[in-house]
Amino acid sequence: QVHVVESGGGLVQAGGSLRLSCSASGRTDDYHSMAWFRQAPGKARQFVAAIGWSETITNYAASVKGRFTISRDNTKTTIYLQMNSLKPEDTAVYYCATGRIWDANTDGMSYNYWGRGTQVTVSS
Repeated sequence: QVHVVESGGGLVQAGGSLRLSCSASGRTDDYHSMAWFRQAPGKARQFVAAIGWSETITNYAASVKGRFTISRDNTKTTIYLQMNSLKPEDTAVYYCATGRIWDANTDGMSYNYWGRGTQVTVSS
């Protein structure tokens, strides 16, 4: 079993920055790629960013490309999402996910383990 925990959410004004963290623990053989998804009230879950086992493999949603950066620490158990130039439409609960896949997959169905989420609110 793999346990996933997010942190770093909060309230920020438009144009500001936040950094989210996600740590995974458990059987390291059970997780490789890690990703961020988000869900706003009344909307479907949306892919945000993903990073493969190799940090050189990353994917971003078009809506965040150039503003958000996903990275991974040397232990490969923690990832970060640096969010700059935040907009009110970035407001959502942000979820971290991981699974037995090696590429930076954008499909939520590919991920086996999910955290409980952290709220990000951007005020205008």
